Amino acid sequence: MSRIYFDSMLFVYILEANPEFGVRVREILAGAAKRRDTLLTSVFTIGEVLIGAYKKGDSEAVARIKEMLRPPTVELIPFTAETVERYAQIRAKTRVDSPDAIHLASAAGAGVDLFLTNDRALTKLVIPGIDFIAGLDVNLF
Repeated sequence: MSRIYFDSMLFVYILEANPEFGVRVREILAGAAKRRDTLLTSVFTIGEVLIGAYKKGDSEAVARIKEMLRPPTVELIPFTAETVERYAQIRAKTRVDSPDAIHLASAAGAGVDLFLTNDRALTKLVIPGIDFIAGLDVNLF
């Protein structure tokens, strides 16, 4: 069993049935469920994923998103004072933008085995507290 952190875009790919990446994310989720991995993300992800639904005024989508991004389906990592410290360190040492630094800090604080993203720039980073950072093309599943 592994602890796998999902970057927010992975949830967007599923919700929007993205033809290029949605199928791959679903395959990864199926493999993770079969292995009984724990899926994690930051509470910040909820806000990022809800933006599109709120822009459209789509209350049904808002409800679907909130249902998808809650325990026990996903373990939500809170944004704490410790996370803020990690965030500041990541921003000071890398060139990642604030949202990505929040995700990385959250994942690092939770001690995840794998941070899964579709952002190739993030896959080149080494962040203490995260064993591996990989893209959707990773062949672990």
